[in-house]
Amino acid sequence: MKYGVFGTGMVGDALASGLVKLGNEVMMGARTAEHEKARAWKERAGTKGHIGTFQEAARYGEVLLNCTQGAFSLDVLRTLDRKDLAGKVLIDIANPLDNGMPPGLTICNTDSLGESIQRELPDVKVVKALNTCNCQLMIDPGRVKGEHDMFICGNDEGAKEKVKALLREFGWKSIIDLGDITNARATEQLLPLWLRLYIMYGTPDFNFKIVRN
Repeated sequence: MKYGVFGTGMVGDALASGLVKLGNEVMMGARTAEHEKARAWKERAGTKGHIGTFQEAARYGEVLLNCTQGAFSLDVLRTLDRKDLAGKVLIDIANPLDNGMPPGLTICNTDSLGESIQRELPDVKVVKALNTCNCQLMIDPGRVKGEHDMFICGNDEGAKEKVKALLREFGWKSIIDLGDITNARATEQLLPLWLRLYIMYGTPDFNFKIVRN
């Protein structure tokens, strides 16, 4: 499978590396094809790692991952050619965080970043996933002992099944499908709680688990 990963930060780096480790061909997209962090990632990724612009990554990937800074994700996605996106699955990992300390949400309550992307790109199959835990845990859920949960949502059932299959490759055993993309409001609004737990515990190696009878 060919993946296009938008973003060169910790999340983009971790997911691109995890996808390569699974044997996939991955192009990391940035604002320029010679982005310093992208070049450093490529050196570590080996022959299955490729770098290019956001536009080139969109064209390259059969499945796309939005790992850009959430407050600017729409600006990045608007630069892409719609024909390079049409019909593809876009996994939205970003959260619409501002620059506060701790950060707040730029979109919340009656909307979400996931919904905003789906409205902006109606021909794309947006699936919200992997946005409620640390980037290293995304690709290695075994960093936290015991069973814990990954939430996903999206409008297209086939797209969600494809994302679930990828999550299982990463090692996720408990995947909770919340329904359509409007449920991105709920997962994105977990971030203020996640951030406070991170500050309290002093480590990102924790996750949410739903316990029910």
